[in-house]
Amino acid sequence: MQVNSHKDLVVWQKGIKLCKIVYEVTEKFPRSEIYGITSQMRRSAVSIPSNIAEGRSRNTTKDFLHFLSITLGSASELETQLEIAKELCFLEEEKYLKINALLAEVSKMTMGLMKKLEMKASH
Repeated sequence: MQVNSHKDLVVWQKGIKLCKIVYEVTEKFPRSEIYGITSQMRRSAVSIPSNIAEGRSRNTTKDFLHFLSITLGSASELETQLEIAKELCFLEEEKYLKINALLAEVSKMTMGLMKKLEMKASH
């Protein structure tokens, strides 16, 4: 499959799906958390597909790898925030598991894309 834009990348598409789910679940968080964990989780989630898109639009593999690295950092932040939300009873176990599974998939796909790009760059 030819990739013409970031929108063609399955990892970006799954990142968008992850954002949507994070927005839906955080909508039910306490209003007192609007500037706390709700905001943090949404920013982390949005950062994932955003950095994939920005990296893909850059002209060098090195730049793309840099932005994919930032994507992984945002994924780690979101993983931590999900755990905190679950511990604070803001997030039901079922939703936690669903989001965590998708997040793990996006992280693995990002790492796989990074490996492909690194191999391509070394040849």
